[in-house]
Formats: sequence, structure tokens, C-alpha cells
Amino acid sequence: MTSEDLQARKDAARKAAFARRKVAFETAHPGQSAYLSEFLAGYRGVPVSGFMPIRTEINPLAAMAEAAAHGTVGVPVIEAAGQPLKFAQWEPDAKMVSGPFGAQIPADATYFEPEIVIVPLVAFDGQGGRLGYGGGFYDRTLELLRSKRATLAVGFAFDAQEADGLPLEPTDQPLDLMITETGIRDFKA
Repeated sequence: MTSEDLQARKDAARKAAFARRKVAFETAHPGQSAYLSEFLAGYRGVPVSGFMPIRTEINPLAAMAEAAAHGTVGVPVIEAAGQPLKFAQWEPDAKMVSGPFGAQIPADATYFEPEIVIVPLVAFDGQGGRLGYGGGFYDRTLELLRSKRATLAVGFAFDAQEADGLPLEPTDQPLDLMITETGIRDFKA
């Protein structure tokens, strides 16, 4: 398969996943992060990074706020294309500013390295594969963090974002767990 064919398959998979995610977002219930909260409760005090939801992403903020009462919670910060993410400490009442790609980031950033990374995504499969937005930020970041210490990659998305036959590459970092609005799946069990 040529790189153009692979890119075309990725573009088609993303388009289909965005459409499914939009419907799931429009019909989502308020408790969509309950299973994420349940998971994080078992890791009190472990540094974790969530994310500030954009567009039709599932919302992790309630679970992040709960976790922040017990330890360091952060959000990703994009510094430059082709670079790993950095993570800035976040609190529920932190002053936020608009960062690259429209995501909110803390106005006064204090950086840290998380041991659990809650990963937003466009699509996921039943084996822990994920299709992101195409910038490779999380793949580079997870590879770097995992080279230093055990780092859990936890996907967080709507059930509707699951798809078979995702066009994945060897550089794509796998998820350890997937949490949706209806449950938790452990890919390493």
C-alpha cells in the first residue's frame, strides 16, 4: 500500500468517525464521564493528564475535577508541529487561554510528566488501536513517556467511535484501556 493509499484510508476513516461522534455527542447524557471517574479513583495521587474537550469530543472535565482534589491533573500543550506534547497543571478554577488548535490551556503553565494520559481520539478498535487527528502528537508523546517509565494510555471516547479495520501504522502507540460512556475495557488484561 502506498502512503497516498494509507492517507486516503485514514481520511475516510476519520470522516466516518467524526460523523458517528457528532451523533453521539448530540445525544450524550450528563454522566458521560462516570466510568472515567471510577477508573481514576483507583489511582489517587498518580499524576494524570486529561484534555479540554473541543468540538464534539466526549467531556472528561467532571472526572478531571474530581481527580484534581487528590493529586496533580494536567492538560496537553502543543508547543510546535512534530514535537511531543507538554503537560501543564490544571485546576477546575484555573484561568485558561486559547492555545493552538483551539484547545484551552492554563494561562500560567507549570509543567509535569503524567503517568496516566487520558487520550482523546477520532476512532478506536477492539485491540487498543486509535486513530487521532493526524498530527502524531500523542504517538510521539506516549513513546517518549513510555521510554522513561510505565505510562498508561487511556482512550476516552463515545462507544460510537469504535470501528474495525482502522488504518494503523507501526508508529501508532496503542491504548492500554478504553473508557466510554458505558464502561471500561482493559486491552492489557
